[in-house]
Amino acid sequence: MSRYAEPMARLIEELKKLPGVGTKTAQRYAFHVLRSSDNDASALADAVRALKASLRLCSICNNVTDVDPCAYCSSPTRNQRLVCVVEEPTSIASIERTRGYNGVYHVLHGTLSPLHGVGPDQLRTRTLLTRAANGELDEVILATSPTLEGEATASWLASQLHHQRPASPDSESLNIAPLRITRIATGVPAGSDIEYADEVTMSRAMDGRRDL
Repeated sequence: MSRYAEPMARLIEELKKLPGVGTKTAQRYAFHVLRSSDNDASALADAVRALKASLRLCSICNNVTDVDPCAYCSSPTRNQRLVCVVEEPTSIASIERTRGYNGVYHVLHGTLSPLHGVGPDQLRTRTLLTRAANGELDEVILATSPTLEGEATASWLASQLHHQRPASPDSESLNIAPLRITRIATGVPAGSDIEYADEVTMSRAMDGRRDL
């Protein structure tokens, strides 16, 4: 039998479903809500309901949005023919902080992971592959994480994109330029000491070297 009243125990169990939230943290959050004013508790509940009711996935890029198409896909100032592919919507903020990218995005909502039952059919790639096949894109940047799953996903997606729009005489006759497919560079982080870089990181840094 739970040592908490049923409403408290229920809230704790729901909070434990959040990523990175264990039992102790869930209990602390639950008691914080209990001690909050009625207005604050209602505002939190309303925000959660509004999140589920108002947000959806962009029909073009799969980013989380309250309008469709999203602000990136509908922007007249962004290069709609340059697409950066990311694993999750949260990755977009990291790229935007660089202030050096003016294209649009495509969100996969995951990576290939056979051990967790995630195959190609579970990734949201349909609209990206269709746009590539129709000649709507000039370049696709694969910005998945440099993990085993991220690398496998980038490799698989690159092969799919090449298959959709190969550089062939047919493409030229249709006036469709070959699609450029690139992978983000990885290597030694800025401000770190190469003495502590592992062999994979150092290898990537050497492969991604550029002229000065």
